[in-house]
Amino acid sequence: MTSNPLLSKGFTQETILEGRPMTIQNTANKTIILLGIVAIVAYFSWGICASGYSDKAYLLLIGSAIAGFVLALITAFNPKASPITAPAYAVCEGLLVGAVSYAYGKAFNGIVFDAIAISILTLFVMLFLYKARIIQATEKFRKVILISTFAIAIFYLAGFIGSLLGHPMTIFDGGIVGIIVSLVICAIAALNFVIDFDIIEQGEKNMYPSYFEWYGAFGILVTLIWLYFEVLRLLAQLNSRD
Repeated sequence: MTSNPLLSKGFTQETILEGRPMTIQNTANKTIILLGIVAIVAYFSWGICASGYSDKAYLLLIGSAIAGFVLALITAFNPKASPITAPAYAVCEGLLVGAVSYAYGKAFNGIVFDAIAISILTLFVMLFLYKARIIQATEKFRKVILISTFAIAIFYLAGFIGSLLGHPMTIFDGGIVGIIVSLVICAIAALNFVIDFDIIEQGEKNMYPSYFEWYGAFGILVTLIWLYFEVLRLLAQLNSRD
């Protein structure tokens, strides 16, 4: 079981009996491919926003968010489809990342590059901590992260419903409470990497089918983009206090 809800189903399958099993190296390669897709598409999306096509940018933002959510659900419940749905999800997230990044970058100069650097650095730090067994994915650790992740999901949902009803959250307006909440969410997102790494490692050990390489890469991508958005929000709050 993984704290990343999108990985919780696929890695309960039985050990592979025939064919090529997944490997950590191939999963890492596919993760790089997905990140490359996100980067290229985000550059395209940023360009559309920078060109002044606000109507198209808005459609990109809404359309990519909805499509990405649908693809994430399909991937979560049908891991065999991940060789197709994971790259498609990366395209949708690239459109979303580009549009959101442009908005933050326009409001706060340099914030996007800082958020990218912090997110990638966090990924490698968590990988080091996991490989060095400084942080281990024990059963208790998994349960705590799982509960925390779902609590955050409920928090997001409440904020979304509030916005629809005309009562958007004001907690992230730069106050101390908002900054602390953002820090906690960033920490939970970062700790999700440990669970993801463990699931991928167990997948190789238990010889899961090769398509789980795409599925594992997809899980890493989900966590990384979540962390990136939260780091952006945290840095925006810190900058707004200057």
